[in-house]
Amino acid sequence: MSELEKAVALYHSVRDEIRYDPYRLDLSQEGMKASTTLKNRYGWCVPKAVLLAACCRACNIPARLGFGDVKNHMSTERLRRQMQTDVFYWHGYTEIFLEGRWVKATPAFNRSLCEKLGLEPLDFDGVHDSIFHSFDKAGNRFMEYLHQRGSFDDLPLAEIMTTFKYHYQGLLETINGDFEVEAANEAREDLKV
Repeated sequence: MSELEKAVALYHSVRDEIRYDPYRLDLSQEGMKASTTLKNRYGWCVPKAVLLAACCRACNIPARLGFGDVKNHMSTERLRRQMQTDVFYWHGYTEIFLEGRWVKATPAFNRSLCEKLGLEPLDFDGVHDSIFHSFDKAGNRFMEYLHQRGSFDDLPLAEIMTTFKYHYQGLLETINGDFEVEAANEAREDLKV
């Protein structure tokens, strides 16, 4: 199997086998580790990007972390209330060095969540950047990058925490509930309108 094929397989495994869950945040050093995310079988965009980078590195494929601030409509009413904004600061993705260049891959949103929300899951072919859902299946604006924060060899947790403490006073703890179920219920309600 080539490096490119390995990277694609790792991307799909992290994307689909690790459930996206922004309700269960553990912003400690331990909580942000790839091994913790793998053990828990869930994570939000940053720990899932960390896990994909670690998996690539374990296969001797160079990888690093990329971050940007995004306006994201893949959330729930409760999450928006807690965040008090629809801007996700420090949205994480993985940059993988394949065939002589860095390619971006976002393993955050698992297939089952995307299907429930009427989205095609982000695919990654190892050649083209795969960074966000611009539109849902109905053609509605879904996600957009507002600001790029750059690429990092290691997780800039102190910088992330400074930003989160400033912007997300209500989000620095776990939210009780099931994000995927709530998001799917809200998506069904939106279709009725």
